[in-house]
Amino acid sequence: MAPGLIERRRNTLPPRAHPSPSARALALHRRLTIVDLHADSLLWDRDLDRRAERGHVDVPRLIEGHVAIEGFGVVTAAPWGLNVSRNADRWDMITPLVIAERWPPRTWRSRRERALFQARKLQDAADRSRGRLTLLRTRAGLQRYLARREGEPDITAGLLGLEGAQALEGDLAAIDRLFAAGFRMIAPTHFFDTPWAGSAHGVDKGGLTAPGRALVRRLEQRRILLDLAHASPRAIDDALAMATRPVVVSHTGVKGTCDNLRNLSDAELRGVARTGGLVGIGFWDGPRDGSAVCGSDAAAVARAIRYAAGVAGIDHVALGSDWDGTVAQPFDAAGLVELTDALLADHFIFGTDSPPMIPLKMQGLEMMDQIGMTREQREKVMGGNALRVLAEALP
Repeated sequence: MAPGLIERRRNTLPPRAHPSPSARALALHRRLTIVDLHADSLLWDRDLDRRAERGHVDVPRLIEGHVAIEGFGVVTAAPWGLNVSRNADRWDMITPLVIAERWPPRTWRSRRERALFQARKLQDAADRSRGRLTLLRTRAGLQRYLARREGEPDITAGLLGLEGAQALEGDLAAIDRLFAAGFRMIAPTHFFDTPWAGSAHGVDKGGLTAPGRALVRRLEQRRILLDLAHASPRAIDDALAMATRPVVVSHTGVKGTCDNLRNLSDAELRGVARTGGLVGIGFWDGPRDGSAVCGSDAAAVARAIRYAAGVAGIDHVALGSDWDGTVAQPFDAAGLVELTDALLADHFIFGTDSPPMIPLKMQGLEMMDQIGMTREQREKVMGGNALRVLAEALP
């Protein structure tokens, strides 16, 4: 089956007509500096500089959706029969995909080379983009880009992240090579347990291993963000207990609105907040045991955002779409204004100076749907919080 056909079947959008955004949402959306922490677009056989008729992300759609920074996650392995509950590291289904997409032969057997190839793919797209796409590597580069964007709003930027430290191939020193290639966010696990940590979807679902603890220390030394997306509860607890810098969960849901193995508990939300970090709320739906938001529209995403803000505090919630991640999405990058509109559909305001409101589950989630946000709070969730953490975390 051709890779393009596979992607059409996996990275889907709803067949329904998309609602027209309100004038208020359009006006607010153009004023926002939007950051999304995770998309898997580099895995697919598409030119990011051209608008595609499939998938969710490319440079033209990021610009149309007014996305200032997109986090590009790099996938290097995924098990056949992938599921949310239990996967072993065998029978990799990325291998036939990279061969079918005609990646260099060095990538066919090496997960590290797959990571480096995708990093080069993003840099090449930036080089060909005539200035429309910038790869962010440093705080100084971030500041220059944001200053330029004030006068040139029709540009976007990328940040490289790694989904699963299996790409290190057991060698902690490989972090230096990945850093040089532009990676600034690394997750110890993806869909199976690794030598570094247990996955929420693995066989053992253990905590950080001794090498995993060394990995966390090394990432902090190199000023690479630790990403706990897909990590097991034990691994999350272990990482939060030793973290001395902000930790992110680049793409997830919350159990408070969609209770499954994939999503974060209230305690985990508070733990990430204590590090000064971020929880990127995903947009995707699917079978309930793997959905981020248990809903197929922007209202479901807004509901999860409001819940996370109530538990973790408004300063620790961000966007983590998982666009192009072989999941069903309510809208693509060009349609992100739908979420801005959903966040405007509020009724009551909780103040930034008051303590975080803890949802009363006994009264049901209907209560959460009545909790609104100020303009400042929307700006934080849509990108301000992520910019704060990046400005602190980048080298």
